[in-house]
Amino acid sequence: MEPHSIVVISLQNPKEKVWGELVDLSNAGTTIRGIDLSSFDDFVSQVLHPDGDRMGLPTLFFPMLRIERIALDEPRGSIPSLADVFQKKTGRSLADYLEQFA
Repeated sequence: MEPHSIVVISLQNPKEKVWGELVDLSNAGTTIRGIDLSSFDDFVSQVLHPDGDRMGLPTLFFPMLRIERIALDEPRGSIPSLADVFQKKTGRSLADYLEQFA
C-alpha cells in the first residue's frame, strides 16, 4: 500500500473501522485522513449539501497495537468500492475533493 491509497482500517480496543486516504504507514502505526466508516453517508451528505464551509477529513494516527487489518478500498465483483460510491454520488473523486484542503 502506497501513500494516497484509499483504505479501510480495522481497529481493536475499541473495535471500529476507519475509511480514508492513507498518509503514512510505518512500524509505529499508520496515519490516515479519514472518518469512522459508520459516518460515511453523513460525510457524503455534507459534501453534497454543505452548511457553510466544506469539510475535509481529519488526519488521524493509530498505533500499530490497535491495527487489526488494513484493506485497500477496492470493488469486489458487483459491489463498488466506497471511493467509487463517493465519486458516483458527488461527481468528484475523493482525491480531487481532498486537494482543496491540502
